Amino acid sequence: MASPSRVLAEFAAGLRFEDLPAPVVHQACRIVLDAVGCAMAAWTEDAEKARIARDTALLYPAAPGAGIIGAAGTAQPAFAALANGILVNAADNDDTHKRALLHAGSVVVPVALALAQARGLSGRELIAALVAGYEVAVRVGMAVMPTHYRFWHSTATNGTFGAAAAAARAMGLDADAAQRALGIAGTSAAGLNTFFESGDMTKSIHPGKAAMLGILAAQMAGLGATSPPEILAHPKGYLAAFSLEPKEAALTAGLGTEWEILQNGFKWFPSILASHSPIQATLAIVGAHRLDPARIASIRVETYRTVTTHFANKDVAGVMAARISVPYCVAAAAVDHALGQAQFAPARVADPLIQGVLARTEVVTAPDLDPLYPRKFPARVTITMQDGTAHTETVLLPKGDPGNPLNDEELAAKFRQNCAGRMDAGRMRALEDAIMTLPRAESLTPLSALLA
Repeated sequence: MASPSRVLAEFAAGLRFEDLPAPVVHQACRIVLDAVGCAMAAWTEDAEKARIARDTALLYPAAPGAGIIGAAGTAQPAFAALANGILVNAADNDDTHKRALLHAGSVVVPVALALAQARGLSGRELIAALVAGYEVAVRVGMAVMPTHYRFWHSTATNGTFGAAAAAARAMGLDADAAQRALGIAGTSAAGLNTFFESGDMTKSIHPGKAAMLGILAAQMAGLGATSPPEILAHPKGYLAAFSLEPKEAALTAGLGTEWEILQNGFKWFPSILASHSPIQATLAIVGAHRLDPARIASIRVETYRTVTTHFANKDVAGVMAARISVPYCVAAAAVDHALGQAQFAPARVADPLIQGVLARTEVVTAPDLDPLYPRKFPARVTITMQDGTAHTETVLLPKGDPGNPLNDEELAAKFRQNCAGRMDAGRMRALEDAIMTLPRAESLTPLSALLA
């Protein structure tokens, strides 16, 4: 019986566009659309981070090479993928697979795009590489979660496997080389969750770093570099090292028949996914009762335990720290009766009224809600006013979750909003059309011109 690493390698190397059901192809196009929109938004919402990403990639120029989304110039594919991974994640609005707790789009889209551009691949080949990477990444994620998340940023770690699988497929590696690429990826995977308190740039460096390392792993494997043949299930391998309760069967369960890409969720709010149910509950309360934020005595958020251990920081001074703080997101939504990019502007983060409500907001684990995670992302919010009046709202599945999905027009509206600060309406529509018709694109040259 083939080992898990071998099964995943054979899947990635052998996947053909013709093997993909129509809904999988459509979902892949949606993932590219969302990722590109998120990357474009970075230039408006976090220009300094975007500049660093671009300038880092351009330290390694190449012509021909791969492009940087929203910028001029081309770079070696690994470093273009590094920049684009940072850009996609910069505004914290990228997609999520909830059982793997992984932002796969910010890793595999940059890999598939960079190598497709550099190697002159068709849109169909780009999609096949993307799907290969996605299916591998989330299965590794599901095999090590939830205890993996104690220390490790799953997009940085598990994403590296998806990046290597996508790169192997885009480069046309055979199963032996793809297996070696996975081995190199596994021994390279890293990324700590320390940023949850500081809100620093490493959160966004992580997906770019995973994309870069995945390409380098595939390139080295293609040149003949060797690696452990069973990096995942070996007693000293990835599962044993990165999880207290690994689930080896999850690595290959349903591979090629149950498409995890269809379980992908798209964010409706530009903040940590754990904040979305609390935000929706808060907006429902303030929308129904038109509460005066100056008279809010307290806000209590009851939710699953991971929120209290990872996303409950109240010492919020910077933009990314605000995006990954559930108490801040709830406080801002309660004050502004909205939660969009405007609520993460530095002036809003520092606003005394928001900071005051933030100080009176608590996040606690709810025994009845905690068992629902990760099938659901539950939250119960209670806002108590100074006169003692209390209002409660519960949300189990936030908008954008596969159980409460964004339809095509809603996803397109998000894309257009993200791109609005970087291009005019005509170019935006052309870019949207080029992405959604990737299965018919024999060349990526028109798409690359629109992305630059």
